Amino acid sequence: MEWLLASQRGVLSRAQALASGTTRHGVHHRLRQGGPWQRLLPGVYLTSTDAPTPVQLQVAALLYAGPEGLITGPTALAFHGIRGAKAAAVDVLIPATQSVASRGFVAIHRTRRMPRQWAQDLAIRYALPPRAIADSVRSLHRLSDARTVVASGVQQHLRTMRQLADELAGRHDARDALFRRVLAEVAAGIRSAPEAELRELIRGSGLPAPLYNPDLYLNGRFLSRPDTWWPQAGVAVEVDSKEWHLSPGDWQQTMRRHRRMTAAGIFVVHVSPDQLRSEPLQVVADIPAALERGRPASGVTTRPLAV
Repeated sequence: MEWLLASQRGVLSRAQALASGTTRHGVHHRLRQGGPWQRLLPGVYLTSTDAPTPVQLQVAALLYAGPEGLITGPTALAFHGIRGAKAAAVDVLIPATQSVASRGFVAIHRTRRMPRQWAQDLAIRYALPPRAIADSVRSLHRLSDARTVVASGVQQHLRTMRQLADELAGRHDARDALFRRVLAEVAAGIRSAPEAELRELIRGSGLPAPLYNPDLYLNGRFLSRPDTWWPQAGVAVEVDSKEWHLSPGDWQQTMRRHRRMTAAGIFVVHVSPDQLRSEPLQVVADIPAALERGRPASGVTTRPLAV
């Protein structure tokens, strides 16, 4: 019992309590008003009177869902360190043949595609990033929110495009339209929500199509990976946003990259996400002006982004 309570963070199911030797009367006595236990869900108890932590609620959700349950959605994203909307409930996958219903803070999702692999933290099992990303995006309504989730997973190199595409291939539901659209952007080289907005602006402006996130080399040595790149003009457009850099160190690295490109003769146009939304006409006007002034950078070669 001591090991079980440690691995389950003090959460226990009724079946586990009875199997450990606690009688039905003992369980009822502990759950009495003023007793040492509290009921979190039907047949699931917290063996203290403290407010349950998010992790304890996750354990309780899995005990309620049954032994095959698996946490997905925003809660799984948070475990993997992927940016996304705050979880409104603990989303749990269960086999389609089971009949457990959503209850309280638990949202049950029956599926015929139960994952065969998962990540585990003691008693908690989480869907791997591709499934968690797809399930999270399915519940979203705004394209910008979907871009945030997918871009965060891709930026952190948690999943390759192939793994996300494989997840999409197994899904045949109209609710996955947003996921499908954002993956198409990722396949084009887009790696953040602001970059996706820039791509839409460029595509609707009549400008020549650039490369997105290619690797640039100066005399055979890696130079930079600009957000957008017109090699024939030696022009790069960078969306400068601290939000999409995971630490102050990453932001400083971005500034150093910009300096290296400028020193190599590349014309760099800096744009902020706010300017994309509030000054789109000015952004569209600045880019062709740069393309006219630019020229191929000497010694700079391009390798398109592999997806």
